Amino acid sequence: MTDKRIVLTTAGSEEEARSIGRQLVEGRIAACVNIVPRVTSIYRWKDTLEEAGEFLLIIKTTSGAFPQVREAIAALHSYELPECICLDVGDGSDNYLQWIDEAVSGPNPAK
Repeated sequence: MTDKRIVLTTAGSEEEARSIGRQLVEGRIAACVNIVPRVTSIYRWKDTLEEAGEFLLIIKTTSGAFPQVREAIAALHSYELPECICLDVGDGSDNYLQWIDEAVSGPNPAK
């Protein structure tokens, strides 16, 4: 197991997805944000079945920086209840995992 995390969120527009991604990386709380265009989300919201086109953000960060990522998503997002799901990274390329450490300089990033 590593201290690296993948965080998932969605955005309703490409502009919003890019804005969130840039601010996370510029703020050094994420090493990288991939934006996957044109995903379709089917979900229940306020007891109504909804379907929407969205942009999926795949955010690479550390466990130490995750609280800041979660707070930033909540603050930057236009959704009333934005998705913020954190997944543990069990293993990976040593060089890539080290790069995440170097790129993320949040509070007490684990090494």
